[in-house]
Amino acid sequence: MTEKIPLDILMKDKVVLLDGAMGTEIQKLNPKPDDFPDGKDGFNDGLSFTRPEWIKKIHRSYLQSGADCIETNTFGSNKLKLDEYGYGNQTLDFNKKIAQLAVDVAQEFSDKPRYVIGSMGPTGFLPSSNDPSLGQIKLDEIRDAFEIQAEGLILGGVDALLIETSQDILEVKLAIEACHNAFKKTGKRIPIIANVTLDKYGKMLLGTNIQSAYTTVSEMGIDAFGLNCSTGPTEMIPSVQWLNEQNSLPLLVVPNAGMPENQGGRAVYKMEPKDMASVMADFLDQYHNVRMIGGCCGTNVDHISLLRKVIDEKATENNR
Repeated sequence: MTEKIPLDILMKDKVVLLDGAMGTEIQKLNPKPDDFPDGKDGFNDGLSFTRPEWIKKIHRSYLQSGADCIETNTFGSNKLKLDEYGYGNQTLDFNKKIAQLAVDVAQEFSDKPRYVIGSMGPTGFLPSSNDPSLGQIKLDEIRDAFEIQAEGLILGGVDALLIETSQDILEVKLAIEACHNAFKKTGKRIPIIANVTLDKYGKMLLGTNIQSAYTTVSEMGIDAFGLNCSTGPTEMIPSVQWLNEQNSLPLLVVPNAGMPENQGGRAVYKMEPKDMASVMADFLDQYHNVRMIGGCCGTNVDHISLLRKVIDEKATENNR
């Protein structure tokens, strides 16, 4: 098999393809309360233990569709989130074992190097906010919650850490600091990718624009910066354009399958794979710093298959 070079080096040579959604793919399996640990309905990360074959199948399907990377099923596995389900005291081992599950699936593929990225979603708190329930938390508590998660993911063998779907730029800073602390504890340094989530007006939940968000964290020793979730790719265009103009960090763009539509109290994503692939192809044509693409909510193997085709076609064009 081709030598597996570090992900941050790989991005300089080629556009890297991530996987698609995990949460909406789990929903398609129609899990019942009994499927979750201790019957805790909605505890998706816990399905890695009670229904590991489901999670492996989702990982495997994305790799079969051409993804270079899969993300661990640890979006809600920082300590503060796991505390809500009674598993906070198992945070390190929890993340380590889920990472190992993804690594095992990736190692089934020998055609080319496959990478596992440790997913680190938000804590549910907003440290920049004055909200009495969401903002009144010690910053050290948030940092520590991410640090032990990052440590577990590193020990589980991930190739990079992805801070994603971030609503509060202060929390992103704390998560980045936590990753660096985890590197010191484990003696291993892997790439850090910091993602933020913007609404259709280009703002984070608390009003931070892309310029402020990028300026805040770009010099904190991260290896890539990007956008994920909340909107489809079209709504991301102004922000991606500005980020590309900075000509600094590699960019990651992971949109939803369009803007979510509320149907019967459930979010539905209707952007067809061909439409998403068309917009993302334009991104690769126009914004040379976009080095990683993938799909968030509502995307599936069909979206990823077409994104694989887009990347391969662009590579062929560039080699002519």
